[in-house]
Amino acid sequence: MESGWPKEIYSGAGIRDLILAAFYNLQHSTPTPFGRLLAECFNLFPEKFRLESYPEWPDARKLARPLRMLREENYISGGPENGYTLAKKGKKRASEVINSLRQKQFKL
Repeated sequence: MESGWPKEIYSGAGIRDLILAAFYNLQHSTPTPFGRLLAECFNLFPEKFRLESYPEWPDARKLARPLRMLREENYISGGPENGYTLAKKGKKRASEVINSLRQKQFKL
């Protein structure tokens, strides 16, 4: 996946889908720590994951609740203590999101 998508491409995407796409971009076989995932989300989709008061910094609050929801829906497993892993269902959805973003990029 590209580094830092144009905001016009991802502005309409849901935050949970963008988190899955960031997970997929990391391609780790080991659990991903919360901080690493936050950094990846912010680097790829800065407009969605920035602090309102300090737009040059990521906002961890925009990741915490969606991660819990993704875990409850079996898209990911793990937690903040030991890191998160993308489940099979999450990999499938992440691939769909990435393909959708790429299609939008080519239409611009």
